[in-house]
Amino acid sequence: MIALRDSIGSDFVERTESFFSPSGLLAKAKNFEHRPQQQQMAAAVARALEEERHLVVEAGTGVGKSLAYLRPAVQFALEQKKKAIISTHTINLQEQLLYKDIPILQKVLPETFDAALIKGRQNYVCPRRLLRAREQQNDLFTGPEQNELEEISAWAARTRDGTLSDLSFEPNAKVWAQVCSEAHICTKKSCGQSDRCFYQRARRKFENAQIVVINHTLLFMLLGGVEEQMERESGFLFPNDFLILDEAHTVEQTASRQIGTVISQYLLRATVQRLYNARSKKGLFTVTRDADGVRLAAEIVDEIDKFFEALGTRCDFRKGREFRVRQPEIVPDTITGRLIGLQARVAEVVKRQDDEMLKSELLELGRRIAEARSGIGVFLEQSARNHVYWVERTGKVGQLLMLNAAPIDIAPALRQMLFREGCTCVMTSATLGVGRKDLAYFRNRVGAEEAEPLQLGSPFNFNQQMKVFVVRKMPDPRDAGYEEALAHWIEHFIGRTDGHAFVLFTNYRAMQELAARMENFCAEQDLNLLVQGGGLPRTKLLDQFKSTPRSVLFGTDSFWGGVDVPGDALRNVIITRLPFAVPDHPLIEAKLETIEAYGGDAFTEYSLPEAILKLRQGVGRLIRTKSDHGIIVILDNRIVTKPYGRAFMAALPKCPVEVL
Repeated sequence: MIALRDSIGSDFVERTESFFSPSGLLAKAKNFEHRPQQQQMAAAVARALEEERHLVVEAGTGVGKSLAYLRPAVQFALEQKKKAIISTHTINLQEQLLYKDIPILQKVLPETFDAALIKGRQNYVCPRRLLRAREQQNDLFTGPEQNELEEISAWAARTRDGTLSDLSFEPNAKVWAQVCSEAHICTKKSCGQSDRCFYQRARRKFENAQIVVINHTLLFMLLGGVEEQMERESGFLFPNDFLILDEAHTVEQTASRQIGTVISQYLLRATVQRLYNARSKKGLFTVTRDADGVRLAAEIVDEIDKFFEALGTRCDFRKGREFRVRQPEIVPDTITGRLIGLQARVAEVVKRQDDEMLKSELLELGRRIAEARSGIGVFLEQSARNHVYWVERTGKVGQLLMLNAAPIDIAPALRQMLFREGCTCVMTSATLGVGRKDLAYFRNRVGAEEAEPLQLGSPFNFNQQMKVFVVRKMPDPRDAGYEEALAHWIEHFIGRTDGHAFVLFTNYRAMQELAARMENFCAEQDLNLLVQGGGLPRTKLLDQFKSTPRSVLFGTDSFWGGVDVPGDALRNVIITRLPFAVPDHPLIEAKLETIEAYGGDAFTEYSLPEAILKLRQGVGRLIRTKSDHGIIVILDNRIVTKPYGRAFMAALPKCPVEVL
């Protein structure tokens, strides 16, 4: 540690603090404001990097936490020849980092540095695979698919970055799967020498960059499992890197999904049909002229559907889209043996091929079939310890199924993967605490018990910028007059702010029913009513809300957090109910059962703190800048009638409260 301190200079923390001072380099940036909390956070991040320690920071809205971690991260990466991995949950924050915050530093810092975005490789078209797909299109694609292939080919000739985000239409999944970059096909050896390979070009860019930006889902995909990380001598994704996770309140949920097992009926079918699709009579077995493979693949697609159909008959989906499986062998294993046979056929066909690219394509599909076979085995045998297992309906009308196995407690895995000795992991968010300054609840949930906690308030003056209204007169949701009262008070408060309101719900059906009830009122008052789930994606809904005067947006889960509407467009956030998670999702249910099995109180140890965090997220949508003003309305009287309501009130920013 002493050697490291000497190599970066003992004044690293002091230089970081100086950068954020009223006379520091950042003061040269446009719209600079000195924020003591930002300076304090930056110094803490610098100290953690210097001493190779882990850090968890709650930095309230307006602190400017992105620059607070970016400045020490850039300087440390440059001076130590390390790489900073910045992971976020939302595209919005990725874009803010890449197009706003990082350019600020590039302008004011005397040193030059590069930053790059890591996207999942399947976002990129691979020109080599595209060329091969066109050569083999008669064996791979139907007429309409061939037409789409030609459109992709024309686009690939003119695009600069070669990613899906630059493509003006959503391609057919089957066609795109045959032309996108894949790990064992579009490789450094096969495509890396070509300047036209978009993924390999992007890979060179992020390998040479000091700062790489990534999303949580892709991060945990690339991190692999616990064993893979434990074998690493240093770093996380690169030999000499450190990790900063922003929007860290979403890490537990994302990691649970990625570290667990997920087997999709749709993806398994699609993988086998890339070998041979009986309906179109196309596929790689057609290319290789393998009659046995054609027959086997056609049979196995039917066997896959029969297996999942049998599974579906054993599941009761009346309560929702998930059904928890509590016992092994819910259905007989009629499929893994057939998949082994298909793997063997693929291996046999590979032996006869001289074409290296075709061999790579077949081997990749063989690997995917092996992974699916293994995952189905784990699911049926319930062989992964301390996991919860469930079947989920997917697709637009829930016609397909997905098998899930996830660790009930993700903390042991994250403790070993992220918080290893000799590495630095920094986690930060505006909402991590539920009442204690040591952020113990969050740290325990993500395995960061040994990480240093730091809680920083917001620089905003909530006393002057915000007021909270609590409607004590609201009836119980089970009462006959509840919906009428809910509509009355929402109408009252959106009238008070002339629209400009988010109305946040905890239940999708309740939101839809109330929206239908209030359509006439909004039309009569000339209010622009926007409802989540009406066909528009979230980004389009937000754009309409921001650009259309007097808008009212009804939203559920995804609008409670990660949504930024500064300025006059949003002056009112209405919370219809305290956001307690309904324990009907198998993973939540299993967490509650585990707490009770060890003699704990599931409500106070999990349900209450999770609801407090969610409420803080929802309330945090309102005040985004120093000039914002508005009201928070809570239409759930439990916050003033129940003993636990005090915990919710204590978690809100200090501001005037009026109880009606």
